[in-house]
Amino acid sequence: MNEIRRFAHEFALFGLKQARACIFAGSFFALLFLSKHIPLLGFARYDFLFISALALQIILIITKIESKDEAKAIILYHFIGFALEVFKTNPAIGSWSYPESGYFKLFGVPLYSGFMYAAIGSYMMQSYRIFKMRFENLPAMKLSIAVCTVAYLNFFTHHWIPDFRYIIIALVLIIFARTKVFFTIQQKERRMPMSLSFLLIAFFIWIAENISTYLGAWQYPNQTETWHLVASGKITSWFLLVIISFIIMIDLKVVKEKQRLISQVSC
Repeated sequence: MNEIRRFAHEFALFGLKQARACIFAGSFFALLFLSKHIPLLGFARYDFLFISALALQIILIITKIESKDEAKAIILYHFIGFALEVFKTNPAIGSWSYPESGYFKLFGVPLYSGFMYAAIGSYMMQSYRIFKMRFENLPAMKLSIAVCTVAYLNFFTHHWIPDFRYIIIALVLIIFARTKVFFTIQQKERRMPMSLSFLLIAFFIWIAENISTYLGAWQYPNQTETWHLVASGKITSWFLLVIISFIIMIDLKVVKEKQRLISQVSC
């Protein structure tokens, strides 16, 4: 009975810490919901979401919930995601669309869209710190950057040449086969295969994507008339995007640590 209580307590604490790590993503979902149900005082919905998301990001930095270094990394996620949005929403590609009007749009894409990718980056950064993560048997940085680059380019190139996502996923499973992530919920350190954590995060992002499209954050072609569940195959896309986000985060952490050590030696 004591074991069950301990497990239940740790599981509840895990949920609370996960919610804490999702503070930006959760707040953004709240904004999506509110934007459908409250008067926007003359603001276009997309503009309201952009201004609110920007204000939210500033508040997190001022309150030190996010550090300045984390904010810089999140900005990088924002630009990477926005570039993908511009390409995917191009009429010649038409993967999805943002049909509503707004002033804060660039190349037909509302500027708030980059914050949806930044939310993933924010979750990664927050989880790293909150769960005191460490990693064992990470692949070499050059190899991880190469995989990251190929995975990102595949989002663009598969419109003209074969889609290599499953080959890339297989490569990821191979190079991360020995990689473990260690995390601490309370006192005892737990561990998980890195590839499993990628899959779990991708699955929950897919759930979030369904909620987002239901709330009208964007539309896929088959959702213009009536909302439909997002195809489960999108989980593989999110799997690759999670890997890209992770590799960016961990490589930035490695570079930062090297700079810190060099600075200590210099002193």
